[in-house]
Amino acid sequence: NFRVNTIADVPPGTPLTISLGDPTNPTPLFAQYGFLYNDCKTIFCKAIHLEEEIKDLGYDYKDLLFQTETGEIAPKVWDIFLYKILQDNDLDAANEFYVACKTNDEVMKQQYHDYYFQYTLYDLKNHVYSILGEVEQLTMKAQSYDLETHPRVPVIVAHNDLVRHTFTMTQKLLDAME
Repeated sequence: NFRVNTIADVPPGTPLTISLGDPTNPTPLFAQYGFLYNDCKTIFCKAIHLEEEIKDLGYDYKDLLFQTETGEIAPKVWDIFLYKILQDNDLDAANEFYVACKTNDEVMKQQYHDYYFQYTLYDLKNHVYSILGEVEQLTMKAQSYDLETHPRVPVIVAHNDLVRHTFTMTQKLLDAME
């Protein structure tokens, strides 16, 4: 037997569990604990370079996902890429789009997405191509390590394979949108 202290009342017989993180985004789980879920349905879109835009819009990494089985892109991913384009090119439009995002004005958001679609598509495609290139380089580097001194290499390669597979499907979806 052992004793556990909690910060809230727990009824007798209630199972005690721990959370290792958000199962919709395996990257932090992998980075912190060194393993991946086998049935991961989504991964973060890897748009770390848009962290400021993510924060501005009040989004969270768990909102910015690609589906691992289809490559489908979450709508908020499109939002952050468009918001960055607008900030760089038209501050008035960026402010209007910001308000539409914050007030959940889907009609106004869609008007912006329709008007700027080709620009957003271009930037999102470049991002996906860039990540695919990085994953390839990182995988080759990881595979060059001796497994005796680097036993986590297979887990690193498995993570990279998940990212490559998902982003390749996303790339095909984006290519079909032209």
